[in-house]
Amino acid sequence: MTMPSTVSVAEPIEIRPNEPLVGSVRVDGSKNATLPLAAAAATLGRPVHLGNVSQCEDVRTMLSLLQQCGYGIARAATNPEEVVIQPISVAGPPPELPGAGSIRASYYLVPTLLASFGQARLPWPGGCPVGERGMDLHFRIYESFGDQVHLDGTGYQVRRAASRMHAVEIGLPFRSRGATVAAMLRAVIDRCPLTLFQPNLSPEVTEILVFLREAGWDTCGDEDVVNLAPPYDGNNGLLAWEVPGDKVEAVTLACAVAMTRGCALIKGVRPSDVQPAMEAFAWLGIPAHTTADAVMVQAIDTQLTGQPLRAIASLTPGGLDADFEPPLMALALGTPGVHLFADVINPGRHGNLIPQLVRLGAVIEQLSATHCRFSGPQRLVGASVTANDIRSGATLILAGLTAEGITTVKGMAQLRRGHADLPHKLRQLGANITECAA
Repeated sequence: MTMPSTVSVAEPIEIRPNEPLVGSVRVDGSKNATLPLAAAAATLGRPVHLGNVSQCEDVRTMLSLLQQCGYGIARAATNPEEVVIQPISVAGPPPELPGAGSIRASYYLVPTLLASFGQARLPWPGGCPVGERGMDLHFRIYESFGDQVHLDGTGYQVRRAASRMHAVEIGLPFRSRGATVAAMLRAVIDRCPLTLFQPNLSPEVTEILVFLREAGWDTCGDEDVVNLAPPYDGNNGLLAWEVPGDKVEAVTLACAVAMTRGCALIKGVRPSDVQPAMEAFAWLGIPAHTTADAVMVQAIDTQLTGQPLRAIASLTPGGLDADFEPPLMALALGTPGVHLFADVINPGRHGNLIPQLVRLGAVIEQLSATHCRFSGPQRLVGASVTANDIRSGATLILAGLTAEGITTVKGMAQLRRGHADLPHKLRQLGANITECAA
């Protein structure tokens, strides 16, 4: 088994308005689920087979970092979506991982490194430039287990406690996805019972809970508290797990179909994962329904309600995922009503996206750095724009589907970090997207 070459997507791309999008397409495995699942698989200390793994750049970086730590990472040449993660056979000195600074999810490596080397030394995480997302809460998690944390200008170091805690109880001040996963994986390496109050229960975190349950852990809880208890005996056999479909890619494609007043089946996604976005569709009057593993959008000859959409990103269970907000913004620009959008979770995202939409002719009132308001429908005109982060890049492509003339989107390297090839999927539905010389 070998690691395949990187998927290549030319930069920039040109989008021309076309006929309504129709047909069917399957989403990739979820990037946001794969990253913590890969870390959890390494932390378990047993071989794990992950299926439906995305080939996006952030996932490839995470697997490469695990490989640099000494874990066996293999992808079948005939099916690169299948990945086997093997435990470290002989642990050497702690690895230097300067490349970890290129992705936000590098913080998931801390429990993995503590398990194998007793310490983790990492650069400050990178990823999308969407505002300050500090790690203070992560450090509080590790200190709750007795670990020592040291910070400097280039990164941070966590040293595993010399003695194992018998049980740990932690209350989170807010529902942080990263801190929730960090607490669970830190409990795994000590085989320590954990009680976690006010957890994040997004689908990606719930996936880790079910994954650990399959590995023998006793996991239970609700939106108020999650409890983990270790298995009584170890199981070192191969654990097989399927990564869920990418809910953000599914919603992005659904918005594209709705914007062009098309009809398409978007396969490979769980209905519960996209429910908040489907509620937004229903509010706007766009026919869309879910099946066991797909979303069907039927927007041909749609009579829109004209009701204003309030798309407020939230960490509460059942709330609107922050990554749904940008594509819904592109959709709302073409629907009647005075719409309000907000994302305080990623405070820099509007600053990345809104000026680019304005270049396409959008009229958007920025109420603050994180809140905006606009009226629809609006007329967009093609222009040259730049993707400054993953979700902004996808949204600009959607805007280009309905803009008059040619829209050129630069910065495709940002998009590839989260989507292996979103333009190709849109082309499968009939979008007129071409690659052009830089």
